[in-house]
Amino acid sequence: MFVFFHNMLAVFRRELGHMVHHRMYRMLTIVLPVISFAFFAVLFDNGAINKLPVAILDEDHTPLSRKLSMMIGEAPGVLRAYDIGDMAEGERLMHEGKISGIVQIPDNFESDIYGNEQTHVDAYISGTNISVNGMLSKDIQTTVQTFAAGIQLTKLQAAGLTAYQAMAQVMPIRFSKHVISNPYLNYGYYLAPIFMLMMLMIFTVLTTIYAIGRELRYSTAGEWIATGGGSITASLLGKTLPITFIMTILAQVMFVIMFRSVGAPLNGSYWVLLAGVELFIISYQAIAVFIITVLGNLRLGLSIGGGYSVLAFTFSGLTFPIMAMYPIMQAASKIFPFTYFTEIFIDQAMRGAPSVYSIKPLICMAVFIVLPMMVMPRLRKIATDSKYWGKL
Repeated sequence: MFVFFHNMLAVFRRELGHMVHHRMYRMLTIVLPVISFAFFAVLFDNGAINKLPVAILDEDHTPLSRKLSMMIGEAPGVLRAYDIGDMAEGERLMHEGKISGIVQIPDNFESDIYGNEQTHVDAYISGTNISVNGMLSKDIQTTVQTFAAGIQLTKLQAAGLTAYQAMAQVMPIRFSKHVISNPYLNYGYYLAPIFMLMMLMIFTVLTTIYAIGRELRYSTAGEWIATGGGSITASLLGKTLPITFIMTILAQVMFVIMFRSVGAPLNGSYWVLLAGVELFIISYQAIAVFIITVLGNLRLGLSIGGGYSVLAFTFSGLTFPIMAMYPIMQAASKIFPFTYFTEIFIDQAMRGAPSVYSIKPLICMAVFIVLPMMVMPRLRKIATDSKYWGKL
């Protein structure tokens, strides 16, 4: 056992030397991850979507229509960017990408209201962006409904009802909504941390593949195994542990940016998150070892590893719920540790769920650690047989 640890430490020291002297190592393990964390922190600093530009076509030009236009412009997600004279102008602005929606207030708007006639307000919203579509639709609809309720209240009170009675007539059922996980509806609390985790995942995979693949590419694999005393296990652990330690430190930097700079809530257990991110890093290292061992080619390994990593976001359920996917796609989402850690992060950071709910995803991530054991004979073969060396 002493000899095993001695050999592992020898490889560990050798790998640290490579990290110090090779610029690509420094870029993959320090420079690019930190830059990416800072980028997403700044990108989502504003948090919520607001002030989306719209054009208002007021065909009535009366006090009531002007009041409605003003109310729409004061909605949180709306910026009254243009007052237009006709729909052709609005269509041109939308085609040019200068506005996200058009609100049309029809002629005879005020007279129809005072004459107890039903009138209408039309909103034309670009559907090219689902988030923009949903936000504008909600804000404009809420504003118009509030405006209509105000008019109805005024009429009922003029007819002799008290304010309480009039409100009961206008709104006989009061609806109350409680958002329990992200009450601020803040993108910075939700997407910024997830994108940072994605960057941590990508650089973990690429660095691990590069660390092993460069030994094959530059025909130094024999020296690597010899440093580990001929033990493939000691050699592999000595090579991957420095990456594990560095990525763990980067994860702490990431958490500081998430919870201090971005201000994301931490409603659950930090220690569960810490255990989760450690398994997250190790599981993706295991996957990276599996990929480069099976392929035995640095360039192809980096390509496949990068592609696999990027797919994890698609199958995580963040943009399209896993429960709404086809069964085969739901099954495919299980082959990404990112899916499980995302569940842990949302439970602990956003929901404040009891730690027991994170045990299952923690176990699922731990299963990926067996992958290198399945290809250990293959790794020994390609690392000790020179015919596998020197390939791009």
